[in-house]
Amino acid sequence: MVMKSKFLTLYLLGLMFFYSCGQAEQTDSVEASQATATTQTKKEENTATAEKTKTIVFFGNSLTAGYGLEPDQAFPALIQQHIDSLGLPYKAVNAGVSGETSAGGKSRVDWILKQPVDVFVLELGANDGLRGINPKETYRNLGTIIDKVRAKNPEAQIILAGMQIPPSMGQQFASEFREVYARLAKDKDVALIPFLLEGVAGERELNQGDGIHPTVEGQKILAQNTWQVLEPILKEQASS
Repeated sequence: MVMKSKFLTLYLLGLMFFYSCGQAEQTDSVEASQATATTQTKKEENTATAEKTKTIVFFGNSLTAGYGLEPDQAFPALIQQHIDSLGLPYKAVNAGVSGETSAGGKSRVDWILKQPVDVFVLELGANDGLRGINPKETYRNLGTIIDKVRAKNPEAQIILAGMQIPPSMGQQFASEFREVYARLAKDKDVALIPFLLEGVAGERELNQGDGIHPTVEGQKILAQNTWQVLEPILKEQASS
């Protein structure tokens, strides 16, 4: 009887051991499944967020690139900071290249358009004017860029940054150059920043030593000039 009692006790202890091991394995399995499900959910949420985020491309020359400054001091980066503070689902892409002309932009834009674009800010032509390029050519090149953007992204909103040059090339040339932007905005039905450098051009303290490229404070004004036209577009897209 004593032996049977001992055997029964050992048998019961064995059952309890295997049962507890089974429970532990089941618990580990449940926890692992929960962790996997949580990770998957986070991936899905991140994917959904990425899909909802829209892209603003700032396509321009040294003014957009922020020549002489840090990348986060250029006006596209300043606009991104403002967008983030408002919680708007937009990502700003600085596609500015120093020295770019409208002809160079016409060739380069195809590469930029490999990514989806929701808002396209076109800031080119200043170097054309400074080099004395015929305003008619500038008009054609900028018009071609706009056409390319629309062909690849029919729903994209386009903003044209107007530019002016000093009358060093003559009053008539300066006038014809200035009119390129207003005429193009009307002909292509795009939004227009009348003069990107409004409040900065000719102000020594807002420009670097070359008298052409804005300082940090000057770039802040460029951001304000751009935001006045960009903000209504972003609000309209957000509500649609």
